[in-house]
Amino acid sequence: MKWIVGLGNPGTTYAGTRHNVGFMAVDLFAKRHNISVTQSKCKALVGEGNVGGEKVVLIKPMTYMNLSGESVRGYMDYYKASLEDLIVVYDDLDTEVGRIRLRYQGSAGGHNGIKSIIAHTGTQTFNRVRMGISRPQPGRNIADYVLDNFPKSEADKLASMIEETCDALEFALANPFERTMAKFNR
Repeated sequence: MKWIVGLGNPGTTYAGTRHNVGFMAVDLFAKRHNISVTQSKCKALVGEGNVGGEKVVLIKPMTYMNLSGESVRGYMDYYKASLEDLIVVYDDLDTEVGRIRLRYQGSAGGHNGIKSIIAHTGTQTFNRVRMGISRPQPGRNIADYVLDNFPKSEADKLASMIEETCDALEFALANPFERTMAKFNR
């Protein structure tokens, strides 16, 4: 079983924001594979399905970004899920819009959702797909920036990045994450 956690903030207010690209990717992945992500479990919306013979659980924490680790820990403990089977999908300021970067370990890099997951799991070693949102112009408040919607000028890059993220997730279900990194890290 693989479990994929997309990070974001709940509610329609945040739906199209940069901070919610993790939710956007999980939503498209769910749509591709006809998985309904509507069950309320472990402070999250959860959906289960089968992709290419592999059981997959999709999780969207409903705790708000800064407390994402609560959902991850809750799911791990209740379902005895292994961290080796986890893939976290989230926004990354240090990657340009339209690009993804895959890693299997590292610091939070200032991302509060990842900080929370590291704090609740006790490790920095878990698979990640970082989706680029680029950095704001100098002087712009980062919190305001990540909670803004993507501008129309970035719509095509955003759509292709979400598609590529789903492609990488599908590949990771059937292949080691190292191989997935080699294929998708350009």
